[in-house]
Amino acid sequence: MPHNNFNNLKKFIEIVEILRSDNGCPWDREQTHKSIKANMLEEAYEAIDAIDSGSSKDLCEELGDVLLQVVLHSQIASEENKFDIEDVAKTISEKIIRRHPHVFGDLKVSGTKEVLANWDLIKQQEKPERKSALSGVAKSQPALLAAAEYSKKAVKVGFEWPNVESLWECLQSEIEEFKHEADVGDKELMEDELGDVLFSIVNVARWHKINPELALLRANKKFKKRFQLMEQIADKDLKEYTQDELEELWIEAKKALSTQQ
Repeated sequence: MPHNNFNNLKKFIEIVEILRSDNGCPWDREQTHKSIKANMLEEAYEAIDAIDSGSSKDLCEELGDVLLQVVLHSQIASEENKFDIEDVAKTISEKIIRRHPHVFGDLKVSGTKEVLANWDLIKQQEKPERKSALSGVAKSQPALLAAAEYSKKAVKVGFEWPNVESLWECLQSEIEEFKHEADVGDKELMEDELGDVLFSIVNVARWHKINPELALLRANKKFKKRFQLMEQIADKDLKEYTQDELEELWIEAKKALSTQQ
C-alpha cells in the first residue's frame, strides 16, 4: 500500500502542534511528560487488545492513539528545546540501521539466532555503562514482565536450570515454602515466598517460550467472560447462592462458552 508521501502524518503532527499552541486546547497545553505518562501505557494495552480481537479497523484506531502519545511527548520536548519528532525518527532510524548490519551492512548471518546474538552484542557496545547482565530492565513496567526480562538476561550468561524437571522441582519447593509460611501466618514472609513462587512460574513460562504477562491477560479475560456469564444466567443475586451452587453456575458458564468456540 503506497504511503502517499506521508501527508496525513505531517497533518497530524501539525494538529498536535496547534493543540499545544496559545490558540489551542487548554487541556493539551497543560500537559507534561509526567501528567500523560500513564496514557502511554493505557494506549499500548488497548492496542494489544485490538491485536487480540483480530480487527484491523480497531488496530488502526488504537495505533493512532499510541502515535498521539509519541507525537504529543515530542511536541512537549520541542517546546522545551530538547528534541522534536524529527529527532525521534532520526534516532530510531539510526538505531535500527546500526543493529541490522546484516541488512544495511556487510555482515553475514545464518539465521534468527545469530541475528539476536549480534543484536545483544551491539546493545552492549552502545551501553558500556551497563555493567550488570541484568541492567536495562524498565523499572516502571509490570512486575511480571520485569521478572521475565530478568530471567531471560540471566539465562544469556548461562544461569539456567539443567533441565525442565529441575525447574518443576524448584516451583514445587517454592509452593511448599509458601504453604509453610501461610500456616505460620507471617504476612511479610508469606509475601516473600509467594514472590518466589511467581518468579518460578515466570521461569516455567520462559522455558516454554510463553510470555507470562500475555498468559495472565488471557486468563483475566477468560475469568471475566465466564463470571459475567454466571451473572447473566443466575436467577438471583450471586450473593444469595451457596458455594456449591456457585460452583454449578461456574461449570454451566464454562460449558456454555466452550460450545460457542
